Amino acid sequence: MCSNNENLRLNLEFGGGAEFLFDKKKYVIDLPGSEWTLKLLLTWIRDNLLKERTELFMQDDTVRPGILVLVNDADWELLGQAEYKLQQNDTILFISTLHGG
Repeated sequence: MCSNNENLRLNLEFGGGAEFLFDKKKYVIDLPGSEWTLKLLLTWIRDNLLKERTELFMQDDTVRPGILVLVNDADWELLGQAEYKLQQNDTILFISTLHGG
């Protein structure tokens, strides 16, 4: 995907086991337009990147409990969670804290 002024470039990373739900651990994506929130991004991830077992990553329209979301190394809870307006070149890291036993 090519980046231009009409696209929003983001870095996505998955860790702590969340990466097993996707083809890769890291993605650089370009989304059309510039008005994206984390909530919209989660829907895009579900529809475009998630391979299977959506319920292990999402619950309703947000991440399931046990998945930490960091935006540029800051907890998304400090930024307004799903309503955070994404910025050019943000890095969003999803870390699963749930482990089977």
